Amino acid sequence: MPLTSPRRSALADQVIAQLRNQITTGEWPLGSRIPTEPELVELLGVARNTVREAVRALAHNGLLDIRQGSGTYVIATSELAGVMHRRFAGADPRHIAELRSTLESSAARLAAERRTERDLVQLDALLARREQAWESGDAEVFVAADVSLHMAVVAASHNDVLLGLYADLGELLRDWLREDVGTELTPDTHMDHARLVEAIRRGDGDAAASEAAGYPFEWLKHAPGGRGAHPGADGAGAATAGGGTGTGDSGSAGGAGGAGGADDGGAVSPAGG
Repeated sequence: MPLTSPRRSALADQVIAQLRNQITTGEWPLGSRIPTEPELVELLGVARNTVREAVRALAHNGLLDIRQGSGTYVIATSELAGVMHRRFAGADPRHIAELRSTLESSAARLAAERRTERDLVQLDALLARREQAWESGDAEVFVAADVSLHMAVVAASHNDVLLGLYADLGELLRDWLREDVGTELTPDTHMDHARLVEAIRRGDGDAAASEAAGYPFEWLKHAPGGRGAHPGADGAGAATAGGGTGTGDSGSAGGAGGAGGADDGGAVSPAGG
């Protein structure tokens, strides 16, 4: 007898849809604890088993994390993000830096070509917020501000596919950035992103790509626990996405074709860095 898919009750499907909507709309923000099982039973007016089935289904899809004795938390805002989180959570940090360098440098190049005045206003505001967050000394606030700036750079590329992919990756990248930054902000890890924003403003795709490409490797180099810099961090400079070469003291680099760190004095970090 061939295997067939078991039929889930229509009621359970409706509960799953409602809970997923709370997550994807931001009603339950990333990292927040959702209502308890008894609370959901009361809110939804359904049986405990139905709520339990729905929560477990969303946990299986990577949106929720059930922590015994603590509660259930939102860990992703889409199934794709959840899959990525499970698949790449233990990936080599250098490989993650290479992925970020590729995506962010390509986005920065496109942003320099396509940015609007509205994009520039947004970038200026988020750059200022990032600096304020750094000065506050609060690492968590800084991570959030840094992620917002990088997301705005990608949004300025006006490539919906790239933005969607980056948004899904962004939640995982935020975790990695949090690990790289650590619990304290130190002067030697500060990276000024003003050069990135200015390159986008003047429409210089090569410079924007080069600035963006180096940031992930700088964070990696300064990460707590000595996770280590990439091979080109000694000043060799890798090719940019557009064929240029890195010029920073630590080897600033470009996009998809290579990667490198940028100099400590102003290298320009979605999801963070």
